Amino acid sequence: EVQLVESGGDLVQAGGSLRLSCVFSGDTFDDYAIGWFRQAPGKDREGVSCINPSDGATYYIDDVKGRFSISSDNAKNTVYLQMNSLKPEDTAVYYCNAAHRLLSYDYWGQGTQVTVSS
Repeated sequence: EVQLVESGGDLVQAGGSLRLSCVFSGDTFDDYAIGWFRQAPGKDREGVSCINPSDGATYYIDDVKGRFSISSDNAKNTVYLQMNSLKPEDTAVYYCNAAHRLLSYDYWGQGTQVTVSS
């Protein structure tokens, strides 16, 4: 069973930075695409960024391009989300998701709270 453990969420002032970590275990890391999603109070969960650890391909939504950077350390089965120039509207619970690249199942982490004060 795949397990995802997120960490790194915190309270930070606008303009600050945070780095989120997602540690993957329980299966072959390279078989999955790893994504970061976020859910703000009263809003739907939205995808923010994702990476394919097997080839390093990445994707970002427009709102975070140039501010967020996703990376993977395949030796540690860990994906990072470096978040710079944070805005109050980035406040949300951030979730890590692992989606099998060939089969139709995915897994979620428990989430980590990011709060950006103005």
